[in-house]
Amino acid sequence: MGMDVSLLALTGLAVLFGLYAGKLSRKIGLPSLVGYLITGALMGISILGFFDVPRLHSLSFIPDIALGFVAFSIGSELHLGTLRKMGRSITCILLFETGITFVLVTLAVLLVTGDWPMALIFGAMAPATAPAGTVAVIQDYKAKGELTQTLYAVVGFDDGIAILIFGFASALSKSMLGAESGAESNIISTALGPTLELLASAAAGLALGFIYSWLVRKLRSLNNIPALTFGFVCFSVGLATSLHLSTILTPMMIGFVLCNTSRKTTGLVSSRLRPMMPLVFVLFFFLAGAHLDLRALPALGLLGLVYIAARSSGKLLGAGLGAHIGGAPPKIRKYLGMGILSQAGVAIGLSIVVAQQFSVLGAHGALIGSAVITTVTATCVVFEIIGPIMVKIALRKAGEIQDGAGP
Repeated sequence: MGMDVSLLALTGLAVLFGLYAGKLSRKIGLPSLVGYLITGALMGISILGFFDVPRLHSLSFIPDIALGFVAFSIGSELHLGTLRKMGRSITCILLFETGITFVLVTLAVLLVTGDWPMALIFGAMAPATAPAGTVAVIQDYKAKGELTQTLYAVVGFDDGIAILIFGFASALSKSMLGAESGAESNIISTALGPTLELLASAAAGLALGFIYSWLVRKLRSLNNIPALTFGFVCFSVGLATSLHLSTILTPMMIGFVLCNTSRKTTGLVSSRLRPMMPLVFVLFFFLAGAHLDLRALPALGLLGLVYIAARSSGKLLGAGLGAHIGGAPPKIRKYLGMGILSQAGVAIGLSIVVAQQFSVLGAHGALIGSAVITTVTATCVVFEIIGPIMVKIALRKAGEIQDGAGP
């Protein structure tokens, strides 16, 4: 580029272009966020390069804040009374959709590679769902109903179970690699880490949630709600990052405490935050699109295609079976699986962890780390575009999107 455009000017253009691309996207029947993603991909590392890697790194705090707001929004929809009513069906859905996805992907990758440690790691990557895409579509179309409520609960708790599965599977995989090289590995102590991480995340979020709920009720002006919430969301995400806790579960618990201590206050908070969410989503998905490395797509290969097919089948089959066994209504059995296909941040984060931890476990470990990070990066491009479109189709088929809803 002949002229060096400032990062602030580019961020402004990102919001403006993203906003109108989202409107165009809605006109052709797609969720707004597809427009944000495509604009980001055009201006990002793959095509025009306005947002190169150093610039994206400078803005890395924005997706963290946005995901914190998404998690807070999910928490504020999880009322204990509703969860108790849905308790059996939600539990069955979560166990089956994560468990079957893990098993199917593990077996499919084993069939292709004949490599047990690699198959287990790919299986462990698969259950994680990206909550932002689902929540953005729900809010974009102002969806309401049983499927919407179930989607909030499933994407809220899904990543917690995915992290637990990853903890046990990676411990088992490391143990196998250790046996190959003659090194000792304690599966139980390695797998205990993720469990403690989730418990600590929930505890930190609960403590912050009670403080936030007390303070928000003491506010004299409702105009101060966005500032107070912004402060708590940023602090909770930053604290979680510093202490290696879950950056989704910690802010989600703040919203959860608010929702279950005062429904009236939750309504006031939601009404004040709702106008902010479109800006949050434009920035989040624009930057997600800018990060997408479309050059990684040719690297998909057979392993990537098998991963996409097995993960999609696991989510659809597991959600349907879990909903059936849990006694969920017919529309949840039919359409829930379509709403939980998105995959991005958590899976990419876990693949980076694998690349770092397995690179020191000999040539076989380095091979697994390289295969995982390449394949997950490429498949996330596919899931990030297909996932939100499938959420919209599921909500439409379930009759939970009002015609003409949304901006």
